[in-house]
Amino acid sequence: MSTTIAPLKPDLWADFEDLFGKQGACYGCWCTYFRQAPAARRASDKQRNKDLIKARIEAGPPPGILAFEDGQAVGWMQIGPRADVPEWNNRGRGSAPIDPSDATDPGVWAISCFFIRASARGRGISHRLVEGGIAFARQNKVRLVEACPIDVSRDSRSIGLFVGSSRVFEKAGFERLVERKAGRPLMRLVL
Repeated sequence: MSTTIAPLKPDLWADFEDLFGKQGACYGCWCTYFRQAPAARRASDKQRNKDLIKARIEAGPPPGILAFEDGQAVGWMQIGPRADVPEWNNRGRGSAPIDPSDATDPGVWAISCFFIRASARGRGISHRLVEGGIAFARQNKVRLVEACPIDVSRDSRSIGLFVGSSRVFEKAGFERLVERKAGRPLMRLVL
């Protein structure tokens, strides 16, 4: 089965909405976790999160990419400038930048979240999303792409896999920079 990758633009909203389902993926997060400060997250709900990401998509540029098989969205990867996901830059997180100025540098991007349709899991969609994300970053003249995946999960359905597996990033050529939290390396690809 062939997979195509497309940046998430407003005309693909219905595909994104279908992929995330009524619950909004990951308990109504709608991929807004790293976009909101903790107090705003606590005050939010799945409808506000959905409205937030829809407004972000409509404002552009694309905040990530979708993977399609047979015309159906089967996967999502949030990728874009670190500044677009401010909580990912929080100094207390394993994903915090090595150089604090990277948090605002438009040439330093983050891959912060994945969501794969349940029926498509285990078929390499994450690998294809990372490959597509690298191509998307290159098109946008990005110099560094970083990720903070998980090394090991006991369960492939683990909610912790929303950050991706380090094996996927290693296969794509990312290098480990630092491991501030056991099993959660900050990884980088220089473009």
